[in-house]
Amino acid sequence: MDLGLVGKRAIVTGTSKGIGLAIARGLAAEGVDVVLAARSAQPLRAAAQEIARQSGRRVIAVPTDTGDDEQVKELVARTVAELGGVDILVNSAATPWSAGAGGDLQATTDEIVRREVEIKVLGYLRTARAVAPHLVEQGWGRIINISGLGARQANSIGQTIRNVSVSALTKNLADELGPHGVNVTVVHPGLTRTERLTERLTRQVEQDGGDVAELESQLVKNSIRRIIDASEIADVVTFLASPRSIAITGDAIAAGGGVPGPVYY
Repeated sequence: MDLGLVGKRAIVTGTSKGIGLAIARGLAAEGVDVVLAARSAQPLRAAAQEIARQSGRRVIAVPTDTGDDEQVKELVARTVAELGGVDILVNSAATPWSAGAGGDLQATTDEIVRREVEIKVLGYLRTARAVAPHLVEQGWGRIINISGLGARQANSIGQTIRNVSVSALTKNLADELGPHGVNVTVVHPGLTRTERLTERLTRQVEQDGGDVAELESQLVKNSIRRIIDASEIADVVTFLASPRSIAITGDAIAAGGGVPGPVYY
């Protein structure tokens, strides 16, 4: 299937590693010119060089803290100046879930919730607000927000609030921007194989023995009984970023390999 993405221009946040980096690779492989945005400048530039070499597309690193509205505006302005416009926004920037903090009522301080919301919710709002006028003006665009299956589980107040909030933001944007040719969706990854997960399991193997594959199998709770790789999340996002996804907007796409039991409709 030709996804019709050749020559499109995308901004992907949270691209120094993990799911965001995998998404940037997936889009570039389909012919998209990509602007990578994250706070860590050195790994961001290294990632841009690698993706450009592999794909042959224009890949630009723009160090950006999406917690700062002025930096977000500069990110979009530079994208438009260097690529001639923008067609796709993928929001993937987020702090690690609660940074190890507890998730129950007494452990959930105001500061924890503020930290959860600042980047993954308000950061997504900032980037969408800056990009949307360009998409509306040209009459076509895609915004994909990366959230998480924590939106469907009440195991941490902070995690649930931030992920549900991303879904609420997505639906509001979809209804407002849909008449202007802009589709907005949210993707809920579950447990995903990323650099962070592999590093954590490798340290555990070094300490306790065994192997990473065995530890992964112990963590699996999804329907297909294996961990989803970041590249497989990227496959889903790449389709949603394409003109082929016209029938999908405002809805959440679960991408965790299936949750046994509950029926979502």
